[in-house]
Parts: sequence; C-alpha cells; structure tokens
Amino acid sequence: MKRYDFYGWQRADTVTDGNGRNLCDYYDILSDIWCAETCAPRMRGEWKSENKTLGQCSVTAFALQDIFGGKVCGVPLDDGNFHCFNVIDGGVFDLTSEQFGDTALDYENCPEQFKDVHFSKEEKKKRYEYLKKALEKRISGAK
Repeated sequence: MKRYDFYGWQRADTVTDGNGRNLCDYYDILSDIWCAETCAPRMRGEWKSENKTLGQCSVTAFALQDIFGGKVCGVPLDDGNFHCFNVIDGGVFDLTSEQFGDTALDYENCPEQFKDVHFSKEEKKKRYEYLKKALEKRISGAK
C-alpha cells in the first residue's frame, strides 16, 4: 500500500464504500478537486497546490460522512474554530491533517460537529455542494 501523510492513513484501506473504494482512494480523488474555491475564505489567500488540504476540513469531512457514515468531530483551535475530521467504525481519519505540517493534533475527546450548524453559513454550504458535486462526478465514472 502506498504511504500517505494524512492522519489515520494506516487503517484507511479498511473503510470502503459500496464500490470498493477506500479512504486512500478518496484522498487521491479529492487531491484533484481541492482548490481555492473549496478553501475556507479566511484561508483562501494562503491556499496553494503545495498545501492543498488547507481550509478544506469541514467540507471534506461532511462529504465523507455522507459516503461512509460515522461522525464528524472537531479539534478545538486557538482561534475558536474547529478542525473537522471523521470517526468511522471506531477509527479516526483526517484527510486534511497535512495542512498542519508537523504539528500534532489531539483527536481525543473532541466534540461532535453537525452539518446543520456548519452549513448555517451559506458560503460553507456552497463550498460543500461544489466539492460534493465534483466528487460525485469523479466517482460516477471510476471504480
């Protein structure tokens, strides 16, 4: 198995969708979708393809929850925001953890996050819909 740098990648092949794609496959697909338009506006000026996961956490985590179920939880950040990640079948997976570089996040005892709260912000809902539509388009033709 190819080595990935996102948190939980070592178990990511154990979580599959109904078509046999695992979280590593989704990381590869999302790597071609993440862009400035899907990045959180407050981080958009810093977004670049070399740090493609920057500002992508909530829209990515909720899109993956739609596919794999489980929970979306959030690491509390110093600025009052949350960094979202997935908990699926007891495993913690954070496909956007690379944006933090060598900084280790504490995934223990993090509060659950809810789509209706996050998407009460219209701009975030639109970014999620953009990402989800692009993801669905990519996976509809791929196995």
